[in-house]
Amino acid sequence: MLLIASALTASAEDWPQWMGEARDGVWREMGVRRSLSPEAPAKVLWRTPVSYGYAGPAVAHGKVYVADFVMDDPDFDGSGQGAHPRAGKERILCLDSSSGKVLWEHSHAVTYNVSYPGGPRVTPTVIDGKLYFQGTMGHFWCLDAASGTVLWNHDICAKYGSQPPRWGYASHPLVHGEFVYGVAGGANQVLVAFDKDSGEEKWKALSSEEAGYCPPRILKHGGVEQLLFWHPKAVNSLNPLNGDLHWSVDLEPVYSISRMAPREWGNKLFVSGPGKDVAVLLELDDTKPAVKELWRGRSDTAVYSLNAAPQVRDGVIYGVDSESSELIAVSMEDGTRLWSTTKPTLAPDARKKSRHGTAFLVYHEANEQYWLFGEMGDLILAELSKDGYREMGRQSVVEPTNGAWGRRVVWTHPAFAERSAFVRNDKEIIRVDLSLPNAPTG
Repeated sequence: MLLIASALTASAEDWPQWMGEARDGVWREMGVRRSLSPEAPAKVLWRTPVSYGYAGPAVAHGKVYVADFVMDDPDFDGSGQGAHPRAGKERILCLDSSSGKVLWEHSHAVTYNVSYPGGPRVTPTVIDGKLYFQGTMGHFWCLDAASGTVLWNHDICAKYGSQPPRWGYASHPLVHGEFVYGVAGGANQVLVAFDKDSGEEKWKALSSEEAGYCPPRILKHGGVEQLLFWHPKAVNSLNPLNGDLHWSVDLEPVYSISRMAPREWGNKLFVSGPGKDVAVLLELDDTKPAVKELWRGRSDTAVYSLNAAPQVRDGVIYGVDSESSELIAVSMEDGTRLWSTTKPTLAPDARKKSRHGTAFLVYHEANEQYWLFGEMGDLILAELSKDGYREMGRQSVVEPTNGAWGRRVVWTHPAFAERSAFVRNDKEIIRVDLSLPNAPTG
């Protein structure tokens, strides 16, 4: 099995889209530190002001791209999560990765009418000199990555008569071949393929009243390319060229929160989300685009993901559970839970009572370690195995500026590139040097 990297033209040091070059949350750079301690902390190279946003940054060709929302309401502090309208401007900022200097800005006026209005959810996708982005209320942009010039755009809700999901559009655009894939919602138009250069619609497919929040992915197995997408009714595999359905498996999360992109290991595919028993392990057919269901989760098995995508390695699923807030290790064989901990996911005073605790997991391939970013603003280095969680060090790098469940959080996925972590909250984006001592950072 081989996961296809979509139109990968960036260097090995780039993180040009959500979850990195291959959308798998694997950091492949060499020369990265193996320890993190108060005696030898990582240096913050620069800090640049930004406004509200859940959207993680992208890093490509010496530039950092991050989206935010400059709200007109001066009293909003991140804790008011009601769905009444909030006006402002949604922006994409381009920064120099070496200095943090803003090189260009693209913005448009928009009124958010979603729950948790604290900014965009989508990480820009930067491929072949173009930037693709879908805003919280559905505006889909293709910009020149060097200048910010608008090449084409669609108001998805106006074009397709759809409505933003309850928590806003959150599916990171995927570029593959000649297409870029975005979401709308409704009958036969949940997933839409556009010509990546002209913006012309090429096909649309799948039906669901709400689009959900799943980032599309491309998988190649048995010699067949499959476009994977989970909408609030089912996990689906499509032909990426024309949208024809290969297979579909029912999986309905609560409140239509189909968030997780399916994760694979060998010929196995795992998908889960919030709700009772909303987890399934599938086996991919080696000869044709088809699957067989191996097991479904129960109340005492599996892990039920929400904000952060799980990691799957050596037959073990590592994911953060939406209800218990625990980082849980799960056997892929039968869904048995091997261990759990809230150490990387919640501040100590919240560990016994909070839901939706969050830590984003990235695997560093060369060092065989994990970099986690906890919602309390901590960058954490750890080793994960079927036997347990071993923390190698942590460092507080940004303050939690948003609110959820009565606590302060930062729910944005970092980018790992140029031997650094690029981390943002609702006030600033920073670059943290994670290189070995005396190694150049670029």
